[in-house]
Amino acid sequence: MAYPIRLVIADDHEIFRDGLALMLSRQAGFSLEGQASDGIELIEVVEKTQPEVVITDIKMPRCDGIEATRHIIQKFPDLKIIALSMSDEEKQIVEMLEAGAKGYLLKNADKSEVIQAIQDVYLDKTYYCSQTSSKLAAMILKSSFNPFKKHKPVAFSDREIEIIKLICCQFTAQSIADQLYLSKRTVEGYRTRILEKMGVKNAVGVLIYALRHRLVSEVEISGVVS
Repeated sequence: MAYPIRLVIADDHEIFRDGLALMLSRQAGFSLEGQASDGIELIEVVEKTQPEVVITDIKMPRCDGIEATRHIIQKFPDLKIIALSMSDEEKQIVEMLEAGAKGYLLKNADKSEVIQAIQDVYLDKTYYCSQTSSKLAAMILKSSFNPFKKHKPVAFSDREIEIIKLICCQFTAQSIADQLYLSKRTVEGYRTRILEKMGVKNAVGVLIYALRHRLVSEVEISGVVS
């Protein structure tokens, strides 16, 4: 990974924006190139600085994050955008993904998750916030957003499929181990390989990948996605 990753952030709440800027400016491997308080200003800052990753709030005055994302991606298709949202903005998150965002974070995400999201989208991976609700996962699945369409087909063993189904049903590594008469360490090894093959980082990514590729059905995990 080439460093530093050049960033721009946008949020109309100055205190939140300043806090995020301070955290990122102190993080090795990142270079904060600019800030914006609304979508129009974000477009201007991006055109001026041409960063590699943008982190933007969805709801902003004058021009929201969705419209700004559409404009930016049209002009800079390789730029990676992460949406920032509140927990009750599922519809807007889906619209951001459809507009071209590569990932999303809830505003209460911790530092390590923000860093992970930036690194993942920089590498052209999609980042699903670890706090994603089943409702939002279902909305993403029913949307036109499909981050896997350019991926090469991946083969999974029968055992991996078993574990994928259990991960999608939200079982822990220990629970999976108990059900399959394996050690927890063995299950964790399988889980790591599954995440690597899918190019995802958490159980939400596994769920969306598995349903998109029909490795599991909604009937099998009806209690998770409804």
